[in-house]
Amino acid sequence: MWSVAKKDGEFRKSTYSGIGNCVEVAVDNVGVRMRDSKTVPGGVVLAFTTSVWSDFLADTKGGRFDPPSR
Repeated sequence: MWSVAKKDGEFRKSTYSGIGNCVEVAVDNVGVRMRDSKTVPGGVVLAFTTSVWSDFLADTKGGRFDPPSR
């Protein structure tokens, strides 16, 4: 579960994430940013509009990216 309900721009990681090796997400009034916690600071930050991010989450929850069953 992502703990990104607040739109304060602060990076947060999944509550299911362990120590290190995490993807972190930040939400603000402009959109959503995502980064790899292993490369902070100075790593690449991907930026998405809130619309694109919402579509991605819906597709993920809907199984679009699940591996094919054998």
